[in-house]
Amino acid sequence: MTKFGSEGLMPPLDVVCFGETLVDFLPAAPGHRVRDVPAWHPCPGGSPANVAVGLARLGLRPAMLGVVGADEFGHFLRERLAAEGVDVSHLRQTAEARTGLVFISLDGKGERSFTFFRTRSAEFLLGQADVDAAFLSGAKAVHCGSNSLQWPEAQEAAVRMLGLARDAGLIVSCDPNLRLHAWEDTSLLKGLLARMLPLCTVVKLSEEEIGFVTGTEVPHEALTRLAAMGVPLPVVTLGERGALLQWKGECIHVAAPQARVVDTTGAGDGFVAGLLQGLVRWYGGAGGLRDATGEELVTLATFACEVGARVVEKLGAVDGLPRAEVLAHVMPSRPDSSRA
Repeated sequence: MTKFGSEGLMPPLDVVCFGETLVDFLPAAPGHRVRDVPAWHPCPGGSPANVAVGLARLGLRPAMLGVVGADEFGHFLRERLAAEGVDVSHLRQTAEARTGLVFISLDGKGERSFTFFRTRSAEFLLGQADVDAAFLSGAKAVHCGSNSLQWPEAQEAAVRMLGLARDAGLIVSCDPNLRLHAWEDTSLLKGLLARMLPLCTVVKLSEEEIGFVTGTEVPHEALTRLAAMGVPLPVVTLGERGALLQWKGECIHVAAPQARVVDTTGAGDGFVAGLLQGLVRWYGGAGGLRDATGEELVTLATFACEVGARVVEKLGAVDGLPRAEVLAHVMPSRPDSSRA
């Protein structure tokens, strides 16, 4: 369905992100415990929402699908995301729960810890009513996390959306972004991932997450196990050592640029935004991606590492997400523009 806005015909969506949308409260400066922070700065948060902002800054048209409260924090999130260029038409507000909050404290090395205020918060209320097949199929890719999917109705809605996206030929991306402490029974999360990941085209895990998800702590073995689940492009990020990916049976390493680490929050979200930006622009959908070469994916993953490295140099997950014009000198150029 064609959309019209206040400025006339709107361009089609590139990526629909769905899942948690939170308010991150960042400390005025790193190196403090929560009890010692003198001032807090609110900003949009939640891994899929961060990816949506990253995509918008890289020149794509993303949407955020999910649930926030009908409260000031919910209004804050919708307004801030819209100001970034994110479509929030499917970011539903509800009076049944409050918007989730998280306070982030940082040690002297930029490593973070989280204090959540999200007991039965609005993000968990994703349900079948939020599944819009026409909206999803109007995009080229769908991306999600797992942290808001703790309730059965949300899990069923997420699995259905991933299935619809796959059947429509979209690139289906998942970064579980595990927060194991938030699950009373982590076996439920294992079961959910066993249903979600085989529906995906791209799965990104950090090195710290592969043991839980795949049963091995060895990155290249984790890639092989994800591929055996049916994931065509599994990726493991290695922090300052870059990333590993597997494509058509070949394990490929890409290096990360040097970065001055201030805050590691959101580095993985920046990586995902950088990778999806390239995959969508170069291949359009899952069908086009099938013809990708290993060399092309090295180029795109190297750019994704560049985006992730920019994020860690600033405080918070959003402030460091770079804009396309800043990265013009390293933006990948498609080697053969005649390909679909």
